[in-house]
Amino acid sequence: MTILDQSHEGPQPATTPAPKTAAQTKRQNRNTRPPASNAFLDRFFHITERGSTLAREFRGGLVTFFTMAYIVILNPLILGGFSAGNAPTDVAGGWLSAAQVGAVTGLTAGVMTILFGLVANLPFGLAAGLGINSFLAVSVINEVTWPEAMGLVVINGILIVLFGVTGARTAIFRAVPKELKAAITVGIGLFIAFIGFVDSGFVRATTAGPPVQLGDNGSITSVPTLVFIVGLLVMGILVARKVQGGLLIGIVATTVLAAIVEAVLRIGPGSATNPGGWHLNTPVLSGQLVSAPDLGLVGQFDMFGAFGRIGGLAATMLVFTLVFTNFFDAMGTMTGLAKSAGVAHKDGTFPRLKSAFIVEGIGAVAGGATSGSSNTVYIDSAAGIGEGARTGLASVVTGVLFLGSMFLTPLTSVVPLEVAAAALVVVGAMMMAQIREIKFTKFAVALPAFLTIVTMPLSYSIANGIGVGFISWAIIGAASGKAKKIHPLMWVVTAGFLVYFARGPINALLGA
Repeated sequence: MTILDQSHEGPQPATTPAPKTAAQTKRQNRNTRPPASNAFLDRFFHITERGSTLAREFRGGLVTFFTMAYIVILNPLILGGFSAGNAPTDVAGGWLSAAQVGAVTGLTAGVMTILFGLVANLPFGLAAGLGINSFLAVSVINEVTWPEAMGLVVINGILIVLFGVTGARTAIFRAVPKELKAAITVGIGLFIAFIGFVDSGFVRATTAGPPVQLGDNGSITSVPTLVFIVGLLVMGILVARKVQGGLLIGIVATTVLAAIVEAVLRIGPGSATNPGGWHLNTPVLSGQLVSAPDLGLVGQFDMFGAFGRIGGLAATMLVFTLVFTNFFDAMGTMTGLAKSAGVAHKDGTFPRLKSAFIVEGIGAVAGGATSGSSNTVYIDSAAGIGEGARTGLASVVTGVLFLGSMFLTPLTSVVPLEVAAAALVVVGAMMMAQIREIKFTKFAVALPAFLTIVTMPLSYSIANGIGVGFISWAIIGAASGKAKKIHPLMWVVTAGFLVYFARGPINALLGA
């Protein structure tokens, strides 16, 4: 095939078209200018400039919502319950209402996604981060109360905002080796998946022999666990086939299956006398499914209570863990999404970078202030980008739909934990994809990365995994003659983790 060079006669060999100049782009944009009724939206969001259309932005926003909407159901199942007996309880016996968590999940996701679209003008959706909410429910509330835990989340968000404003976020990001960043993401994914396996009864603790085992003495005998397996396969197939909203469809479909199973077999809730019952919610449709949102959790946080309860050192390390998890997960996600949307520069940066970092930090503050957990950018936004979304208008559409989801929170009482557990395993598998960034052929890289990944699920702590990874990376790298390649900030963080792991003896020595 040939193309005709208009400045010369005769055909010329096919070549890659030269990049358009700014003047050419402006002329093209004038020629494709939208109707006057849409002119304001086009100018504000730069829709035509980014090669998109109003229809694509609305469609992309809709797809992003349906891809992310599972969090409105899943977050209440992780953080809350419908009684103290089926909810994660804190050190004082306090617990969060699942209906209230569902309401604030939709509220915060809606407000922050709209704000992100208006300020950062990027098609990214924000909602409660799965890694952080699991960390709160599994680890943090073993030491503090729920209001105190959410106070730590607020502090975490304030620090992230400050990092974004001052430019420190970029400096810290560059200090940590990319392999260690990838290992942290992979470790969190494995940790989330392990939580799903345990919550579903697929993996259980033992009183003798190995610490854990498959099902009941190596066999799957529980019907709810079978529902988990079916849900895992259904969600896995839908995601593998790239069905938009596959997780949400899988959650809904498996919940319907669970409700049918319960109606036929009358399994009932799990207990000491009914070990084969449902672990959290019994999937029974009863009462109204639509109601006014209960926003009673808004403002129910204690910013500095944790420091008085567990001491300044322990509380500071919890904040550090939250910041680090929030910090790197969001930065990596935004970089990848910007590339997918075609708005990233060669160096990986993207338009309104600083604004995006600041708003994402505000999402963490808002999540703690509403007790819905830190809100962060979702990789699921790639689905909307795949539908053509290129600007913040898509985020505004997604946010409005999230606000509407607040009125559907009674649905969370129908979804059993076994179904939510299947979604956790699938999300964990998605996060494992980052393992390709780790060079396992270099043992000085492989060992710290491996220790980071396996320590998280085996010790049931994200903080422990990050700490072991940092310490081993610094020590092995220095002993291998590569001390000069280790950033000074890495040594600062490593020293902090050494103190963190020795806090018990240190507290005893100080009489704390």
